Amino acid sequence: MHDRMPDRLVLPFRRAELVATVRLALPVVIVQIGLMAMGVVDTMVVGRLSAEALAGVALGNLYFISVCSGSWGLLLALDPLVAQAVGARDKVAVVRAVQRGLILAAVLSLPGMVMMVPGEMVLPVLGQSAAVVPTAATYARIIAPSLPAFLAFVVFRQALQAMGQMWPIVIVIVVANLLNAVLDWVLVFGRLGWPALGAPGSAWATLACRWLMALGLLVVARGELAALLRRLDPAVLELRPLLRMVRLGLPIGVQLQLELAAFGVIALLMGGLGAVTMSAHQVAITLASLTYMVPLGVSAACAVLVGHAVGRADPAEMRRFAAAGLVCGGGFMAACALTLVGLPGLLAAAFTSVPEVRLLAAALIPVAGFFQVFDGLQVVAAGILRGLGDTRVPMVVNLLGFWVVGLPVSLLLGFALDLGPIGLWWGFVAGLGAVAALLLGRVTRRLRGPIRRVLVEGPQQEP
Repeated sequence: MHDRMPDRLVLPFRRAELVATVRLALPVVIVQIGLMAMGVVDTMVVGRLSAEALAGVALGNLYFISVCSGSWGLLLALDPLVAQAVGARDKVAVVRAVQRGLILAAVLSLPGMVMMVPGEMVLPVLGQSAAVVPTAATYARIIAPSLPAFLAFVVFRQALQAMGQMWPIVIVIVVANLLNAVLDWVLVFGRLGWPALGAPGSAWATLACRWLMALGLLVVARGELAALLRRLDPAVLELRPLLRMVRLGLPIGVQLQLELAAFGVIALLMGGLGAVTMSAHQVAITLASLTYMVPLGVSAACAVLVGHAVGRADPAEMRRFAAAGLVCGGGFMAACALTLVGLPGLLAAAFTSVPEVRLLAAALIPVAGFFQVFDGLQVVAAGILRGLGDTRVPMVVNLLGFWVVGLPVSLLLGFALDLGPIGLWWGFVAGLGAVAALLLGRVTRRLRGPIRRVLVEGPQQEP
């Protein structure tokens, strides 16, 4: 006679959950790395010009991300809405969620593009070097028209991802990366009869590739997307469900904005220390961001698989998928931490040939190794909560972790204790550690309680 097993916080995952997580996460990771690879190639190409050019592209890209991150995050409301609807076999809800996402993308694009125009006025106010501002402002203006395409791509991607249709996205990302590399080579250095545009050439390449990504998905995934877009559902124009979707997605957008803003403040502080420091920061943060793409992909897979389980009203499966995701994301980042700590000089040399930049980047990269595990755990935990439709508490956690803990520690170490760029980066470790601990605590609590599908229509709203 066996005693009844007590309920546990996170049930042990079985091989089936691990395989399903990896199977979905793998193409998601390829897509994430592909998106990141465009920026990496831009950095490596422009890094061959000068420290000022590299810093200008880094700052211009940061400007774009800062402007669009709130809109991007708001559209991630599609994760729980579509995934849970797929789990519940509610095709009407899937169609309405995607069409509402496109409406929101269109509405959010115009103010975002306008905000990217006055770079010459905004960036000096933020303390950026006069040698870097013209390149950064020009870069931001050139890529501003890519925002509608970028947000439409986010909508298509989240929908296909929630439906488990990842390979069309992989195909489009691979093609876009090949085009980006060719266009960078042609436009930055002036090949095949084109004039050398320098750093702005990489912006034109990015603009072209973002439109290719959005339009390419419409072609490659036309079977899946046509079923969602063929006919406008009149219900998508109703204001109340649209506002409920905004209410669900807005905390995700604010959360993403808070996180990116905290990293952006550190980047601005780096920029205030000079072009070499900003360039070294860009090299190190690009490398850290590249490794981050893997747990970010696992996070997206968790949001989908947990959402499916919620839609099927299967709490045991939901807990097993959550456990499998945390092991995958945390384990990968632990391995990455060992690599970053052990090979900083070699990794820095792969990104830049400027001696001063390479030396400082090699000093920053090991610090990135220390926050890798925290970063992996916190992003997977956020994905689990997103799959549950839990968006408000993660927003508060990001506020506390990054702005109450991380940024003050950065300022203390970087300036009060005169540790400079290294001290600023140790604040990342403190902030991410706090966020990881708080989000894991929230996951623990939510997985113990009841589950309920998120609906934007009818009386039931997000939990």
